[in-house]
Amino acid sequence: MNNKEGAIVNTFIETMTERAKQCPKKVAFPETGNADILRTAQRTKELGIGFPVLMGNQEEIEAFAKENGIATDGFTYYDYTAEENRLALAEEYTAKHEDFSAKAVARKSKDPLRAALFLLKLHHVDCVAAGKEYSTGDVIFESIAIVGMQEGVESVSSLGIADIPGFDGPQGAMLALADCAITAQPDAKDLAGIAISSADTVSTLLGWDPRVAMLAFSTCGSSEHESIEVIREAIGIVRGSRPDIKIDGEFQLDSAIIPQVAERKVKWESDVAGKANVLIFPNLHAGNIGVKLIQIFGHANAYGPVLQGFAQPVCDFSRSAPVDEMLGNVAMLVLRAAAENLAENADNN
Repeated sequence: MNNKEGAIVNTFIETMTERAKQCPKKVAFPETGNADILRTAQRTKELGIGFPVLMGNQEEIEAFAKENGIATDGFTYYDYTAEENRLALAEEYTAKHEDFSAKAVARKSKDPLRAALFLLKLHHVDCVAAGKEYSTGDVIFESIAIVGMQEGVESVSSLGIADIPGFDGPQGAMLALADCAITAQPDAKDLAGIAISSADTVSTLLGWDPRVAMLAFSTCGSSEHESIEVIREAIGIVRGSRPDIKIDGEFQLDSAIIPQVAERKVKWESDVAGKANVLIFPNLHAGNIGVKLIQIFGHANAYGPVLQGFAQPVCDFSRSAPVDEMLGNVAMLVLRAAAENLAENADNN
């Protein structure tokens, strides 16, 4: 999503950055032949939001950085081009995981993105930031193959955060929207996974108590269509697997976010109706159109999209993203990694 310039955008990113400074994490950057990636890594270290781990040969990376006037103080390196490193990685990986053979790990880790994801799976880094050179499809495919999916989630999705002038909801002018960029025609299991991932993302990233509304052209059975059955089935899946998540629907948009409309249209007591802060679109057509409508006509600032659904945090930069935008993505990535580390430590105690 493109961000409008202005104080609101800067305030949001500054807030994410200040929070990330309290919990810096190791961030792997695979695309070290890109100057803007190195500038983002430099700023990550300077601001104290993370510890950059650069994938590649140290001498080559530092020579390239020097050519572009980029400081490399505080960088650490993992040289995936060295065979001994790949063989050691393969040995360690296969001692802990059985999904790839040692030969496969050694071969796959000749690619810097794959090598970074293996390091992530082994907890040598806390998150992976890519997408400036790799396509979104590459990032998603390799992340699914190596780090896998979050429990209860079957498909990758994206979450956008919108700041909408004039809107007054539970989080003021802000709403979370999903999926707006990845899954074109989700089935019930996909929609359930999108809802679960989105609830977890807004909870860990923004500190909200998520109230998830499943959007449709119907409210509480006011219309019937096979596509609405998919939404109802998804709600049932979420309630069965994650009863801690407040989720309801199917709701038309006004029933989801306007209390007076919800009072009139919604037939049951609901923790979500009229006060939703997370909106789940039924498909990518609706999601893409919805985001653009609020940006164009509502003059909303939109942040993201945040790539979600993986078992561990990975972000996908837009290829056209400037350094400041990528830095904001890294800050959000670090916050998600910190929350994941806390959850893992709690499970181990």
